[in-house]
Amino acid sequence: MKKKQSLTLGDSFHWFATRASALVGTKWAFLAAVAGILAWGVTGPRFHYSNTWQLVVNTGTTVVTFLMVFLIQNTQNRDARAIHLKLDEIIHAIQLAHNDMIDIENLSDEELETLSKKYAILRKERRARKNSKSGAAQRNAN
Repeated sequence: MKKKQSLTLGDSFHWFATRASALVGTKWAFLAAVAGILAWGVTGPRFHYSNTWQLVVNTGTTVVTFLMVFLIQNTQNRDARAIHLKLDEIIHAIQLAHNDMIDIENLSDEELETLSKKYAILRKERRARKNSKSGAAQRNAN
């Protein structure tokens, strides 16, 4: 008989965030939100468009937005981590790739800017070689 593993708080949040982001990202969740706003709007005359009536939707949307920010950020962090790991594996698997590019997301902004400038220079050099080759090919054709 297998021993039942207990879930940590992080595991529980991961499980909840995964399920919640999958649920709220559907067309049905959007339609439910639209229906909720429409229902709120229809009840306006009944409550004489009172401050309390307005406060209900303002508070509700604020709380939902506040919580969704954390769910979205969690999902984006997980996706970015997975993409970085996949890219690291591809870089590692390609023999001609620069393995020092693995984990560059941990570099400082200044180091990333230096790398960006280095690759901008490489792109310019590549374009120049490409243009000179196509120019030479045209001259040879004439």
